[in-house]
Amino acid sequence: MAVKYGKFELPTKIKVDESSRKSNFVRFIAEPFEKGFGHTVGNVLRRIMLNSLEAPAIVSVRIEGVPHEYMAVDGIVEDMTHIILNFKGALLRKLASDEVPGGRKIRIVTKMLEITPQQLEKAGGQVAVTLGDLLEESDFDVVNSSMAMFHVTKPMTRRIDFKIGMGRGYVPSERQQLEDKVVDEIVMDSAYSPVRLVNYFVENTRVGQDTDFDRLIIEVGTDGRISPEEALTFATQIAILHLSVFDEMKLHAISFEKEEEEINTDRDAIMAKLSLRINEIELSVRSTNCLSGANIDTIAELVIMPESEMLKFRNFGKKSLNEIKAKLDEMGLHLGMDLNKFGITRDNVKQMVTDYLTEKAGIEG
Repeated sequence: MAVKYGKFELPTKIKVDESSRKSNFVRFIAEPFEKGFGHTVGNVLRRIMLNSLEAPAIVSVRIEGVPHEYMAVDGIVEDMTHIILNFKGALLRKLASDEVPGGRKIRIVTKMLEITPQQLEKAGGQVAVTLGDLLEESDFDVVNSSMAMFHVTKPMTRRIDFKIGMGRGYVPSERQQLEDKVVDEIVMDSAYSPVRLVNYFVENTRVGQDTDFDRLIIEVGTDGRISPEEALTFATQIAILHLSVFDEMKLHAISFEKEEEEINTDRDAIMAKLSLRINEIELSVRSTNCLSGANIDTIAELVIMPESEMLKFRNFGKKSLNEIKAKLDEMGLHLGMDLNKFGITRDNVKQMVTDYLTEKAGIEG
């Protein structure tokens, strides 16, 4: 039996506050939510992003001739304790995939480090060995490749082996699960979590005459191993995965009301936008002329057109397309819209706009 519920206010789109965007930091805005749902959704996403997202990290290192981490190495300025701390700060990016066999297994990366007298002389007697130097031939993208791991003062040739794994959260060295561990392998603590910061705020927002709905603002900052957008979408999918098991208990399906008044309000709001003429939305002369040449006079005729067909117009290129898409996005519209619920098709779009303008003029008159 289907159970009828009243309608819920739900966001239709996630907005990105571009003015807040910095390196690996983005502010997302979603509205409107029913009262209380902003905190519910925000808290769930925050906890998942901080605790449950995966990224690669170094789990162990083996340096030829170095049996343990509590020693100094001849020809290297830093002692091994300092070097291990530097390795813990390595930021590596690689998204494990089902398409790549063993995508989440521990990878072994070997580097034969060779420092020559010529390199020392050129560097003034001290060569900085960076993370990029050590992992340049690996399958991983090194986010902080210029970070110095140690400084060499004598010519040397040493083999360095890294084990790099995928995980989540923070795993201390004693909990690392390593196979084929050798005697002089130094196991490290691993900080897998790629998210540095998640804040969420809930503000009041308006729907019609009511002002007590929720606007959810989420600030996400990462260390570069994943982007803030990836962090949010991964967290969302993890939340859905955990909630899906409860759907198995479903005794009744729920359908939600959509009030007739809302449909009419939606139609009036969107028709007011669709009936605008192209020259009213401040496009460049080139884009306006291209649309005029294609016999597109109103926004309705524009949005009902698929993107692939737009590119076939004469003298219409990517630059004009991107300008139009940006302008439509500001209006809450997009190319290729399905306007069937408003009774608008490609065959009758011009007539429907004309009828709407006539009806509007009659009401105002």
